[in-house]
Amino acid sequence: MAVLTSQQINRYYESFKDVSVTFTKEVTANLKLLPNHVFLKCQGTQWPGIIYSTSMVGAKIIVNMDQNAFKLTRDANNLVALRFAFSIEDKKDKLLFFVSAKISGYNPYNKDKPNLNFINLVYTKRPPDDLIAILGQMLEINVNSKRRTSERIDINNDSIRILGLISKNAKLSLAGIPRNCIVRDISFSGAKLILPGIAKFLNDKECILGMVAKENKVFALKGKVIRVETVADRKDIAVLAIKFDENSIPMDYKKMINDYITVKHNVSSIKI
Repeated sequence: MAVLTSQQINRYYESFKDVSVTFTKEVTANLKLLPNHVFLKCQGTQWPGIIYSTSMVGAKIIVNMDQNAFKLTRDANNLVALRFAFSIEDKKDKLLFFVSAKISGYNPYNKDKPNLNFINLVYTKRPPDDLIAILGQMLEINVNSKRRTSERIDINNDSIRILGLISKNAKLSLAGIPRNCIVRDISFSGAKLILPGIAKFLNDKECILGMVAKENKVFALKGKVIRVETVADRKDIAVLAIKFDENSIPMDYKKMINDYITVKHNVSSIKI
């Protein structure tokens, strides 16, 4: 996780504190949440839990709690603590912290499992900066990917270095056949490629663009060819414009584009 200033942390909190993040399989993987290390704790007793969603002011979790557990929380005036656990890139240590909260309500989660409950939590104070940073960075990426969806990044030596790409060379898979290509520019939503060969029959074709970044990170971007342009006096070369499938764009790719825009243009979060 990138080192953030207190000003950035405060900006994330003010912009996104009420925005709830649902922990789908993709979100869990991207945020590197460790589900097996999540607990709800009260008066020294803890129960394993599943985080369904969280914002910076509250959470919804699924916990197996019997009547004795609920009596314990009632005796504590419903004051509890939710433990988050995340893995840290390139480190063996886990990022562990508690968020103070109060149970505001609960409902049975599964009628066949009466002790399994859907618990609503309200945080009793501002959560740790680590949680604000983790949620804020992802939410900022999602905002910028929609608001700045068509902003183009020319691929040259300078942008390759900042983006962390290996080179402008890439692979474009069309009808299952990989073709070498050169990336001319990229954005949150698409790319423009230079492709050897006659490409006039490639318009409107499904494709996958493969780009390689440092540390052997590979982006597989599904999309469709939406335009084919010719190059003057070069019948053996074509320029393809592709539009990515919005629902399958990897979060790591969005983060790469967002980091570049932030570095080059000092783009701040947009309040929503």
